[in-house]
Amino acid sequence: MTMPRSQDPSLTSSDDATSRETPSSIRREDASKAPGLWLRLSPAELTEVYESYWRFAAERQEIFFRRLAGDPGPWTTDPILARYKFTNAYRASDRVSQYLIRNVAYKGSANSNEVFFRTILFKLFNRVDTWERLETAFGQVTYKDYSFDRYDAVLTRAMAEGDRIYSAAYIMPSGPRTTGRREVETRKHRFHLQLLEQMMRDELPHRVGGCRSMREVFQLLRGYSSVGDFLAYQFATDLNYTTLTDFSEGDFVVAGPGARDGLRKCFKSFGGLNEAEVIRFVADHQEIEFERLGLQFQTLWGRRLQLIDCQNLFCEVDKYARVRHPEIQGESGRTRIKRQFNASSEPISYWYPPKWGINALISVVPNGRKSGPRE
Repeated sequence: MTMPRSQDPSLTSSDDATSRETPSSIRREDASKAPGLWLRLSPAELTEVYESYWRFAAERQEIFFRRLAGDPGPWTTDPILARYKFTNAYRASDRVSQYLIRNVAYKGSANSNEVFFRTILFKLFNRVDTWERLETAFGQVTYKDYSFDRYDAVLTRAMAEGDRIYSAAYIMPSGPRTTGRREVETRKHRFHLQLLEQMMRDELPHRVGGCRSMREVFQLLRGYSSVGDFLAYQFATDLNYTTLTDFSEGDFVVAGPGARDGLRKCFKSFGGLNEAEVIRFVADHQEIEFERLGLQFQTLWGRRLQLIDCQNLFCEVDKYARVRHPEIQGESGRTRIKRQFNASSEPISYWYPPKWGINALISVVPNGRKSGPRE
């Protein structure tokens, strides 16, 4: 069977999937060599990092459930996972995503303008402390009571006090130095407030609600200044946690910079596929690969890894391979993992978008024990 290339070399969605035949055969070379994944289109050559991808995913998810069950640390015998900070196997399980889902997306008015405003405002900074600073200043954060000058004053004061207002998870672009509304701005946060204002003036919440696919949401967001492929995909995913849209996370994927590095560490050749098609292939074959490697992967209470999760895992295995497989280089040339792991003392009460139908299952971890309160 073949997996035809999409027209766009970097994107794939379920719109294409209706006409795509999913590859069903996976062949392996001699065990002493890197395994080879073969498609009728052409062979995709794998490296040893490919197997580390699956082992990393399984062990990182085991760590999640061990901590959820309240087990005392250390939660892994893998020295790399024990020493360095890595995100969860499931994006929605990460601390900031959990805060967004429980305290931003589903807290407050369910009006589409308000849900959109809260979600994008939070994600522009992607930092819990910044959101809570705004809540302290204004009570509820609402579009109805929003004022550029008042929000600017709070954020400017935070920086003057030496506080960071942006997350270190990824770099937010500053955007152009001029806008259609105001004079040249030198502060990044002012541009981002103006960007959100422009989205609201363009009635983007209504337009997002009328989209027929996650790709359409991505394309709307991608049309705004400084919102590139990576941010547009992240924002589309976060909006899809809310009540605004309800698309499958298997609909669409865009490989971010870290994921692209991870892909190139796992694959010597993509076998004629593009990055998004490789991620889709990996997502489609996860059960086969876990079984092949003898790994007992615990899903998120029945929810298998989605495209966004597999994309994130490529980003994380890029970092993991810097220590586990230092001889295999990615495009970035990075050789160190910067962030050390420090267990947080702040509990998380896990809660996912209600439309996923898994919240009632969270009180029991897969081994049957009752879950603890934190990750």
